[in-house]
Amino acid sequence: MELVCPGCGAVNRVPDERLQQQPKCGKCGVAVLPAQPLELNATNFAKFVSRDGLPVLVDFWAPWCGPCKMFAPTFAQMAGQYVGRVRFVKVNTEAEQGLAGQHNIRSIPTLALFKGGHEVDRVSGALPPQQLEAWLHQAR
Repeated sequence: MELVCPGCGAVNRVPDERLQQQPKCGKCGVAVLPAQPLELNATNFAKFVSRDGLPVLVDFWAPWCGPCKMFAPTFAQMAGQYVGRVRFVKVNTEAEQGLAGQHNIRSIPTLALFKGGHEVDRVSGALPPQQLEAWLHQAR
């Protein structure tokens, strides 16, 4: 499986059986599957969404959004639970207005699930952990 390094952006080939063994980037040594969500921007978004072998769950959020702030701990907790199965990432729509527009983000928080570079499902609103897990299982 190919995994994009969150440190240097290198694409690493990792055997499926090693996904749960905290693999490190062959170029910079950073863990390629951190247990917390990654912050993406216009520079690295496309690479993660199109090249990463895992499904990528994107949380489009904004710093002024109350529901986004309330949802952040749930998203972070789920990122830890899904290490090696789903890549959890966040996009600040205030800082990355171009990405938000490109993906037609009309309300926040919005969660979008990507596989192989294509969006396969999305849901808007802050979900409780059980509902997020149910949606993720259904969407994957």
